[in-house]
Amino acid sequence: MKKISLIGILLCIFAFSQAQFVLKGKLLDKQTNEPLVGAHIIINDTYKMATTNKKGEFEVTGLKQANIVLKISFVGYETSITNQNLSENKDLVYYLNRASIQTEETIISSTRAMDNTPTPHTNLSKSDIESLNDARNITSIIELTPSVIVTSDAGTGIGNVGYRIRGSDESRVNVTINNVPINDPESQGAWFVNLPDFASSVDNLQIQRGVGTSSNGSGAFGGSLNFQTQKLRTEAYVQANEFYGSFNTLKHNLNFGTGLIGGKFSLDGRLSKITSDGYIDRASAELNSSYFSAAFYGKKTLIKALMILGTQKTYQSWDGIPSEILDTNRTWNGKGIYYDKNGNQKIYDNETDNYAQNHYQLLVSHNFNTELNLSSTMHYTRGVGYYEQYKTSQKYSNYGFENQIIVNDTIKRTDLIRRKYLDNDFYGVHLSLNYNGSKTPLTATLGISANRYENNHYGKILWMQYSGNLGHDLTFYKGLGDKSEASGFIKVNYTFQQKYSIWIDAQYRFIDYQITGIDDDLRDISQNYQWNFINPKAGINVNVSKNQKAYLSFATAHREPTRSNLVDAPNGNIPIAETLFDYELGHEIRWNKIAVSTNLYFMDYYDQLVLTGEINDEGYAIMTNVPKSYRAGIEISSGVKITSKISWNFNLNLSKNKIQNFTEYVDDWDTGVQKSTRLGETNLSFSPEVIASNLIQYKPFKNFEIGLTQKYVGKQFIDNTSSEDRKLHPYFVNNFRVSYSIKTKLVKEIKLMAMVNNFLNEEYETNAWIYRYYEGGEHKVTDGYFPQAERNFMIGIIISL
Repeated sequence: MKKISLIGILLCIFAFSQAQFVLKGKLLDKQTNEPLVGAHIIINDTYKMATTNKKGEFEVTGLKQANIVLKISFVGYETSITNQNLSENKDLVYYLNRASIQTEETIISSTRAMDNTPTPHTNLSKSDIESLNDARNITSIIELTPSVIVTSDAGTGIGNVGYRIRGSDESRVNVTINNVPINDPESQGAWFVNLPDFASSVDNLQIQRGVGTSSNGSGAFGGSLNFQTQKLRTEAYVQANEFYGSFNTLKHNLNFGTGLIGGKFSLDGRLSKITSDGYIDRASAELNSSYFSAAFYGKKTLIKALMILGTQKTYQSWDGIPSEILDTNRTWNGKGIYYDKNGNQKIYDNETDNYAQNHYQLLVSHNFNTELNLSSTMHYTRGVGYYEQYKTSQKYSNYGFENQIIVNDTIKRTDLIRRKYLDNDFYGVHLSLNYNGSKTPLTATLGISANRYENNHYGKILWMQYSGNLGHDLTFYKGLGDKSEASGFIKVNYTFQQKYSIWIDAQYRFIDYQITGIDDDLRDISQNYQWNFINPKAGINVNVSKNQKAYLSFATAHREPTRSNLVDAPNGNIPIAETLFDYELGHEIRWNKIAVSTNLYFMDYYDQLVLTGEINDEGYAIMTNVPKSYRAGIEISSGVKITSKISWNFNLNLSKNKIQNFTEYVDDWDTGVQKSTRLGETNLSFSPEVIASNLIQYKPFKNFEIGLTQKYVGKQFIDNTSSEDRKLHPYFVNNFRVSYSIKTKLVKEIKLMAMVNNFLNEEYETNAWIYRYYEGGEHKVTDGYFPQAERNFMIGIIISL
């Protein structure tokens, strides 16, 4: 240990003893010679960056390279990449040309946090996404960012995948694509199983933690994911991807585009197919998707139409594995298993979830001048699908049918095959007026949006063992969810004294929600609600020195109950909207080869909806408002460029996640009355106190890269009682990746990839559920755990023409 410490000290002395230089510069409009305020300067292969002040000036200190590469960018101007020999201090003038065409940068600016926005966020570029993109769900790409956990029903990251940010699940994470809200308005979840291979059409992604900035759609109670789809590629291209891996996993992908035609038009497309048997028994997935876009790039106007089409068929594996067989049969799947009248086990081979979701967007952006831009997004999403189940010994009365008389026998129960359908339309518009001062240190956005969602819920009986006079293809319930939403926000970011940036963000959100019809238990669930939310946010960013900054912010968010929260609520005990006050305090320091950011947060919840064990009159578990709960923690994210060939990225989250004055409820089957126990302060479920990830990349020679990724997640309680009997054990997973690129005269690039995931063969679970009850005076438990795949591999080839 002493030797290691000594070596570390010597390396630090060597690193800081190297000659250091200062680069000063001034950035001007090439046509007018006017200074450009707020432009970004990034020094490649370092963590150094700067922003121009009101005179267009910038300064970068502590540079060590003899030859550096500057990337200078500013909205409405062509990005400049400049090589600079740095053997002494420099004071230079740089010029930017105004963009000859309008590009996509302004489309997503209204929902993004900027460098000086005082809220924690992580940006992933196209190259970041491409380096991790394989056959798995796009959530595998965000898993290495701070405070994120991913779970998979099938155990492979393919098919139904869930995710949490700061312990909040996907129903509390706001997701947008090109400003369009993706969360289902009723459940408020965003299900990427309906967007297979979406990563292949993403140009960049911003992950905001906490409330973040104002956005469209559902409230951000844990974080937000803001995607931008593929931007203009000026050259024509064709790229084919083929991946094969464990569990018969296959991915076929074809990307193609025309490049810029006549200096104004482009066409792009993608076709993808992914299949996998899954790690869990019968947890198969058949996923198909495509992406098409057509764009017009004028000097001041961009018009882009795109569609993202997706279908999925996955065998149901959402029940998990009972704890009593978890150690002996980690791949068991109870879905689809039934027993005939002779007691023989059978498997219904179509116990599947089937859904198609197609997204259509029209993006229009117009620059009035170099400072003022108007962007609009119109969208329509069509979703339709069902899940199918074989059910044994079902009462006719539970489906609204009379008992059947066959000969002289009265039949009260029957086996049947049923489907539960969703059929929905979601459409709306978003407008934003964006001001980005090129002469003054002010940026401002005024945004408005309106969306409408119509969702038909209905169930059908396809077959009955004893149908009698009823026939087949019978509808047994039907209801409608109709949700309209309108919102408006204003954001202002002003920099003064070249050091302080003030951020003010205020949002108003109105929701009207109507539920009509009957539910699958034949209850009339008709009800109507309206909510009005005002969400103010404010903060300050301080440039402490040339290489470090600090920020402080406060943000408010509100979240309305989901459909199931409302439908399952006991009569007269309707849940109310949740409120979150989010406090963030951060610091970031960037040296030449090292960057460290630290963020302290306190998320103060009022009336958060949690599971307490309470049930309604029909026996359904309900979520109950708890008056006070909180999440408090520290997030540390760092990057080190150890040498020109080795880089290291690490992040850590340490947190406390508590409910104050929690009362649990447990069913008592003997008395029919729930037992309640006051537990005081307890831990929020699925909120580990420690989350850490690690990425080491080694490039021993040109075009060859080796990567090691590691993920540690601490203990998680699976309910809100803090009982050690009901928890997920900590896990530490290691993945290995290697890639090699070949460039030839005939083929632009051939990239070979190989991955070994969980190569230390860790046995671990990432999710679970539990139901507790008393019977015969004895405490009993029914539960389900979700194991993840043991050691598995994937290989791939990417050919670019």
